[in-house]
Amino acid sequence: MTNQFQSNMPIYLQLVNNFKHRIVSGELQAGSKLESVRDLAIRFEVNPNTMQRALTELERGGLVYAERTTGRFITQNKELIAKMREAVAQEIIDQFIEQMKSLGFTNQEAMDLIRKKIEKGASK
Repeated sequence: MTNQFQSNMPIYLQLVNNFKHRIVSGELQAGSKLESVRDLAIRFEVNPNTMQRALTELERGGLVYAERTTGRFITQNKELIAKMREAVAQEIIDQFIEQMKSLGFTNQEAMDLIRKKIEKGASK
């Protein structure tokens, strides 16, 4: 899996964000087992220490938990996942608003553009 990491943010934080997105979107199912640190590091083409750091951060946030003899798993706490999903969405909205402001759009103009896009169909 070839990853394009950005130079403006530590790689481990980019991995954390990647996993958060995959968890809250349902791509990684609640309760599912993650691959080993080594296997994930190979798949994402990063140093195992970087992957370990990302997974530790996810554990701190409660999205991942470790069982001593069997590995790491995605939390089964659906309420936590729902809260994280909303937080991720809020971050995306905040970024969008900042980008629109940098282009000179008012909040109302941005809302009008969104409304038009939704009415036309978001996939078009």
